[in-house]
Amino acid sequence: MAGKRRGIGALVISVVLVVGLVVAFFIVDSGLRALAEDRVKAEITANLPEGATGDVDVSIGGASVIAQYLAGGFDRVELDAPTFALDGVPAAVHVVASGVPVDRTKPVRDVTGTVDLGQESLNTLLAAGGETGDAELTLGTGEVSYSGTFPVFGFEIGYEATATPSTSADSLLFTPTGADLTSDAGSVDVSGVIPLILGQEPLSICIAQYLPDGVTLAGVDVTPERARIKLESSTLMLTRQSLTTLGSCSAG
Repeated sequence: MAGKRRGIGALVISVVLVVGLVVAFFIVDSGLRALAEDRVKAEITANLPEGATGDVDVSIGGASVIAQYLAGGFDRVELDAPTFALDGVPAAVHVVASGVPVDRTKPVRDVTGTVDLGQESLNTLLAAGGETGDAELTLGTGEVSYSGTFPVFGFEIGYEATATPSTSADSLLFTPTGADLTSDAGSVDVSGVIPLILGQEPLSICIAQYLPDGVTLAGVDVTPERARIKLESSTLMLTRQSLTTLGSCSAG
């Protein structure tokens, strides 16, 4: 009977030790996760492009950070910067990186993200392009409207237009779908001759020049509150050179 009690006692002790080790592992792993998140945050903050400001929150997903590190990469890393700004232009940025290698000379397997720009930010970027006259965007549901003037025989004629948003790989585009000429006497629908009035090309805002080279635009969703631009990349590396080398937009 005593031997049986000793056997049960040994089993209980063994179970307690195993549970203790498991708990200790998760405590250590949790601490390392927080340490790794702080390290990634510090690296990204230190390597932001010139003129970029704002706090970046980092979250490392997946199972054990220790196991992921030993396997050579992290399954999922999320970056959230709700009060980000570049050259004074505010934006909310959210990025999800999958397959983030420990070796920073290798690219992240897949990067997707969104950039939310408010109406004021969009118009700041539009004016910075210098090719759209005095046009000013107003956000709507699935579309934008804008107004401006154009010269006709020495006179400035006002117009109001609606446009559908889309993206190319490097730019945010607004293609006119309707237009009215405006005057003190009222407005006239001239949708049928939009190209003659507003030109053949859509309004364009170059976004690539604010993003690391290799990050491309993958769509846009517009509401009255913001334009949400979708981003993607399969070539981005978490090095200073990669993060601070910005893209450019094709001419025309």
